[in-house]
Amino acid sequence: MTDLIIRIAYWEKDRAALQKIRREVFINEQQVPEEMEWDEFDDSSTHFLCTLENKVIATARLKADGQIGRMAVLQDYRSLGYGNKLLVFVIQTAHDKNFKKLYLHAQINAIPLYEKQGFSACSDIFYEANIPHREMSKILC
Repeated sequence: MTDLIIRIAYWEKDRAALQKIRREVFINEQQVPEEMEWDEFDDSSTHFLCTLENKVIATARLKADGQIGRMAVLQDYRSLGYGNKLLVFVIQTAHDKNFKKLYLHAQINAIPLYEKQGFSACSDIFYEANIPHREMSKILC
């Protein structure tokens, strides 16, 4: 993981890279309807990009209300620790920006990733784009 770079991205400047990952993971792989993927929060959120050997492999966003979302890792790079490293970076950024609480809608299969970083489930299972999720939250000190 020596060539791994995680950085804050900017919607206007990095839109193509952000959209490429989200399109591949959410729209193509998970069949999320395109009209659900792009929303009014992209312009105002803090975005993150993860690159490995100059290839963009993961993204996430942090909304102004503390919601982490649109976290996506390309299929070939899952279960290798990159998603965890990205999540740690997002949490640290939120802490640096004085967020007091974070929350997210975790796909059921990703719950262990979020639990590893101190998130706790705080809802029953619900469906977004026909994918089961649970809301999770974390208090920042």
